[in-house]
Amino acid sequence: MRRTVVSGVTGTLIAGALIAGAVAAPAATAETRHSGWSEARGVQLAAERAAAQGIDWADCPADWGIPKPIQCGWVTVPLDYARPNGKQIKLAVDRIGNTGTKEERQGALLYNPGGPGGSGMRFPTRVTNKNPLWVNTSKAYDFVGFDPRGVGRSTPISCVDPQEFVKAPKADPVPGSEADKRAQRKLAAGYAAGCAERSGWMLPHMTTPNTARDLDVIRAALGEEKLNFLGVSYGTYLGAVYATLFPGHVRRMVVDSVVNPSREKIWYEANLDQNVAFETRWDDWKEWVAANDATYRLGDTAEKVDEQWQKLRAAAAKAPLGGVVGPAELTNFFQSAPYYDSSWAPVARILSKYVAGDAQALIDAAGPDLSDTAGNIRSENSNAVYTAVECADAKWPTSWRKWDRDNTRLHRDYPFLTWSNAWMNLPCASWPAKQNTPVDVKTGKGLPGVLIVQAERDAATPVGGAYELHKRLKGSRLIMEKDAGSHGVTGIANACVNERVDAYLLSGKLDSRNVSCDPHAAPKP
Repeated sequence: MRRTVVSGVTGTLIAGALIAGAVAAPAATAETRHSGWSEARGVQLAAERAAAQGIDWADCPADWGIPKPIQCGWVTVPLDYARPNGKQIKLAVDRIGNTGTKEERQGALLYNPGGPGGSGMRFPTRVTNKNPLWVNTSKAYDFVGFDPRGVGRSTPISCVDPQEFVKAPKADPVPGSEADKRAQRKLAAGYAAGCAERSGWMLPHMTTPNTARDLDVIRAALGEEKLNFLGVSYGTYLGAVYATLFPGHVRRMVVDSVVNPSREKIWYEANLDQNVAFETRWDDWKEWVAANDATYRLGDTAEKVDEQWQKLRAAAAKAPLGGVVGPAELTNFFQSAPYYDSSWAPVARILSKYVAGDAQALIDAAGPDLSDTAGNIRSENSNAVYTAVECADAKWPTSWRKWDRDNTRLHRDYPFLTWSNAWMNLPCASWPAKQNTPVDVKTGKGLPGVLIVQAERDAATPVGGAYELHKRLKGSRLIMEKDAGSHGVTGIANACVNERVDAYLLSGKLDSRNVSCDPHAAPKP
């Protein structure tokens, strides 16, 4: 799951016809069981229309920044699947054909990078950039990306003016008084109201089940009888919901860095679990920095490194660096280290420069860039979709007493992310649109074996989610990267993982039992 610190209303801080029968039978059965007949019939009709219409592929618009020979197109879907002949919205998609022979081609591989709110439109560039981890798979598959509903080019939603969204500094996410908490509560309620004002017509339909239905319509528009799917982070939950609603439509599915699909975890409890996991991985980073004290000069123990962090945070709370980087902006920047090993050295280097007397690198990295209007629009849109989907997917606590009690308790032992995470999600307590009951993720008739990949110490999607999904999807296999915690395992060079992902996607091969892999190479200072 993507996390950006939100501290207030402005924030801080993804051809060819198909016979109708191939679409209809599994969808009607599974969808009726998990949602209702109207949605099941709606997605069936939408998929039939999309299969007949296909996608008019063309060179991508120049301002999309997507290089040739990748092509772009549109898929039309109902806003509300219970009313398939009502208002329609357009979804942006792109693709690059398989690099192998016609005989080697196995269809299209669709991708979702997570969020909610992430764009998958960069996925085909793994081919144009000759990413070595995907050379074998790209011989067999067209790589297809898309912007989910509400994201990017796909009928984007918004909750606040993007330039206001990025303005800094925001309030310190760690409250020092009850007055601070009241101020944050007011900002969260204002953000929710802003979503209703700017995008209220979309909010009831911004759900993971609807995005899963969209995915099935895209599959049909591509002329694919069954779906090949790679989902990372929130994309694993999207995949799990799709597998539940359309089990007979799945051909191959890889889910990487797994959101816990339990109804009890989606989404309030999942965020509480995340706070604990982030603290663990934050400690891992400090240990690594201390082990490389000869390079960074931040202290030869994790405790000494933490002292430097605390000093920086206190200084920024007293006087924001450059007038724009306070504690909220620091948390937003430094959380990339618990997320990704690739951030360990860059984040440590910037902190080292600050301690040595050069604050500019930190100001540049953590502060807003008001001149980057396109980037600010993307950032605001991504946050709006994140909020809209999580708030609509499930019923959230409305009692401030519960939020206050749970987060006060967690902050005592897990202070790095807890309060900033709470404020980011608090708009859901006063959400102005319907909140639903999450899908009961489970195995349905015709579902093939799913490949689950997870790092044992992942901060953003704690390891319990992988175990829970494996338990729910019969015949699935779990690859666990032991003693590792970088988010997005399939994007990292580790032969034990990479070779098994290739084997599954190319031949459907799964190991006879779950697999433990040694960690990938540690970051170099």
